Amino acid sequence: MASSTPYTVRWGIMATGWIAEVFTKDLLANPATRGVHDVRHEVVAAASSSSKDRAVDFLNLVKAPSSARAYGSYHELVADPDIDIIYVATPHSHHFQNAMLALEAGKNVLCEKALTVNASQARRLVEKAREKGVFFMEAVWTRYFPLSVQVRELIAKGAIGTVYRTIADLSLPRDAGDGKVDFADSHRMVNPDLAGGALLDLGIYSLTWVFQTLYHLQPEADKEAPNVVAAINKYHTGADETTSIIVQFPKHKSQGIALTSLRVAHDAVGDGLNSGGAAIRIQGSGGEIQVMGPAYCPLQYRVIKKAATGTAKIEVFDCPIPKDPETGWGQGMFWEADECARCLRDGKKESQTLPWSESIVIMEVMEEALRQGGVVYPELITTDVYDALSPLNTGKR
Repeated sequence: MASSTPYTVRWGIMATGWIAEVFTKDLLANPATRGVHDVRHEVVAAASSSSKDRAVDFLNLVKAPSSARAYGSYHELVADPDIDIIYVATPHSHHFQNAMLALEAGKNVLCEKALTVNASQARRLVEKAREKGVFFMEAVWTRYFPLSVQVRELIAKGAIGTVYRTIADLSLPRDAGDGKVDFADSHRMVNPDLAGGALLDLGIYSLTWVFQTLYHLQPEADKEAPNVVAAINKYHTGADETTSIIVQFPKHKSQGIALTSLRVAHDAVGDGLNSGGAAIRIQGSGGEIQVMGPAYCPLQYRVIKKAATGTAKIEVFDCPIPKDPETGWGQGMFWEADECARCLRDGKKESQTLPWSESIVIMEVMEEALRQGGVVYPELITTDVYDALSPLNTGKR
C-alpha cells in the first residue's frame, strides 16, 4: 500500500550561479502546483568555491529555509551527512572533477549538462557511481517535461508511422559584426578554458531531441550508436560558433540533424515566437510532429497527419509550465528533480529516461564532432584523472 507521506529528498547545491538559482527555486516550488504528491524536496545546503558569504547570499536570494547551511568550499558540502543528493551546477568544464568529488564522498549526484567535456570523463563518472553504489544522472531537464514524455509516447505507439528523420535546432542570434559575437572572450560561451562553444552549451539540446526520438526508442537489444559527420565554424577564441551534426543509424534507416549557432536564430529573428517555424521536426512515414522552440523549454507541439482526403490534419497541444501561485516560481526544472527523488525512493541508480549508457553515447557524438572541427580544450579540463585538490574543485589557481 502506497504511503500518503511524500518521500523527501535533501539537496546540496554545488555552485551559486544563475542555473543553480533557477534549479533551487524550482526545488522550493510547491509540488502540488504541478500535481505531484508522492515526492518533495528540501534544500539543506549550498556551497561556493570562492567564499562562504557568496553561499549565504545565494541562500537568501532563493529564500531557502533558515536552517540551510552555507559552505565556502565544495569539500565541506560533500562531507555534510544530512545531504542525500548533490546538484552540480558548475560550468561543464568543471563537471568531471566536481561530480567525482561528490561521488567519491558517496553522494548521489545530479550533474548539469553537458555531463563532461569528453566521453572518457563520462565513462569514469559512471564507473565511480557503479563502484560506490549511488544514483547518478545527467541533468537534461527537457527530457522530463510532460511534453517530451507525450512526444515519445506518440512515437512509440506509431502515431506518425516509422520515424526516419529528426531535425532539431537551438541557435542564438548573437552576431555583433566585425567577426565578433556578443560575448566577451572570457565568457563561458566562447572561452575554451571553460569548454566554451555552441555545441556543449546549446547543441546538446538539439542532440537531446535527436536522441530521445531516434536512439532512445530503439529496442534495447538493438541499440545502435550512430555514425557522425560534423561541420564546425570556429570562433577566434578556438571555440565552436556554428556546428552542424548529422547522425546516422544505418540499421534503423534513420538520421538526425542537430544544428546550433551563435550567429543566427532558430526562430528567424530571435524573439522567442517561433517566427521561423518549428525548432524540432520529427518526420515519420505517416506524418510529422513539430515541436515549437526553444528546444530546451518547449511549450507546444503539433501532430500533422495526412488524412484520407489528402488534406493535412493538424492537432495542436499546449503544455504550459505550472507556476507556484505564492512565489511565481516554476521553470520546469522541478520535473528532473522529481525523477531523481523517485529513483532514490525506489532504489534505482540511474534513470531509464536518460540511462548512463545514453549519456555516454551522446558525449561520444559531441566529442567526435569537436574532433572533426578541430576544437581543442586545455588538459586541465579534459583529463580523466581525478584530483580532489584540482583548482576546479578548490577554486584556487
